[in-house]
Amino acid sequence: MIVIAITGASGVIYSLKLLEALKKLGIETGVVVSKPAQIIFDYELGIKIDEIKKLANHFYESDDLTSSINSGSFKFDSLVIVPCSMKTLSAIANGYGNNAITRVADVALKEKRKTIIVPRETPLRSIHLENMLEISREGGIILPAMPGFYHNPENVDDIVNFVVGKILDSLDIDNDLFKRWE
Repeated sequence: MIVIAITGASGVIYSLKLLEALKKLGIETGVVVSKPAQIIFDYELGIKIDEIKKLANHFYESDDLTSSINSGSFKFDSLVIVPCSMKTLSAIANGYGNNAITRVADVALKEKRKTIIVPRETPLRSIHLENMLEISREGGIILPAMPGFYHNPENVDDIVNFVVGKILDSLDIDNDLFKRWE
């Protein structure tokens, strides 16, 4: 199972497209969505949390520290936090597991499970970069939402699919969401 955590940063379209792609591929997912992310889904995409729940096999409440995903004994393959706010990134880098998202990240890193963080902030302060470096040192993959343009995107979906394709690549999942460099 892949756990998808969604925080209150702009760019929830990335998580939506990732969940759609994983569902299409028949890959089991669990999703946890912060309260601010629920507001951003409505603001940026005009969708409610029930639509996100339908895309996942399992849904976990962000304020429930007793969720199964928050235990090292619960088996999941990998974690993707997309988008990841700087608040969440800071909590993860500093071992502050105060909610289900930061706790599942703590579990994933300590258990050496693939952990992909997709930060969505610009510009970055030095502390943001230091927090990313700390997570990288612990084995986490920092995959900023930075699309390439060598594939000549024709619309926003092409740009979003580039980033989602890179996430899938990092999960070792074959995909054709973007044209690769030749």
